[in-house]
Amino acid sequence: MPAYNAEATIKSSVYSVIGQTFSKFKLYIINDASTDCTEEIIRSFEDSRIVYIKNDYNIGVAESRNKGIKKCKGKYIAFIDSDDLWEPNKLELQYIHLNAGMDIVCSNYVTFSENPMRIKNKRIAPQYIRYNDMLKSNFIGNLTGIYNSDKLGKIYQKKIGHEDYVMWLELIKRAKCCYCVQEYLAKYRESNKSLSGNKLRAIVWQWSIYRKELNMGLISTIYYFSSYIYNGILKRNN
Repeated sequence: MPAYNAEATIKSSVYSVIGQTFSKFKLYIINDASTDCTEEIIRSFEDSRIVYIKNDYNIGVAESRNKGIKKCKGKYIAFIDSDDLWEPNKLELQYIHLNAGMDIVCSNYVTFSENPMRIKNKRIAPQYIRYNDMLKSNFIGNLTGIYNSDKLGKIYQKKIGHEDYVMWLELIKRAKCCYCVQEYLAKYRESNKSLSGNKLRAIVWQWSIYRKELNMGLISTIYYFSSYIYNGILKRNN
């Protein structure tokens, strides 16, 4: 859990993790040189499962997540930001499928603005997600995904736009398939401050991923980019 000046939201996010019905985990919270009361709030939790890491200076969300990934000693790695929420049974339901042999498991999720009880949109993914599906749309919400690092290795996030999407692309390329629990197990907070909130910038990022990160030819880029735009419209209208 990377956190930067998250005093308004981090408490509820942490509670949504430590309140999981599946209790065998470590929560790595990386304070990215916050200047508000984020540190005091984190330290107020008396839970041995919380590992607190403080950056000496601001390094950004991708590098902060990478610090947590490097520190992680467990078999499975999951992600949540300091303004998002997990449903209490998220890890328990996902562990069933991980234990059954799936190397990546995600779930459906909902979005909200300020009040978690007032849902804006529902994000629904296919039950089985493959690499080609991910090229057409980011079906794995970062706050829902969990993967087997023993089998797939640790993948670190690049300091680029849609850094989580690129990471999940590489992971699903290795795993071949991701299982999506067909329940809404997380809540994503949408805000005007979110990095991906600027639609034009997000479009530029996506084009750049196809061309620079994946080295796609122009025709393939146009095909997948068109699918990405189309699926993005469907998501907004869902």
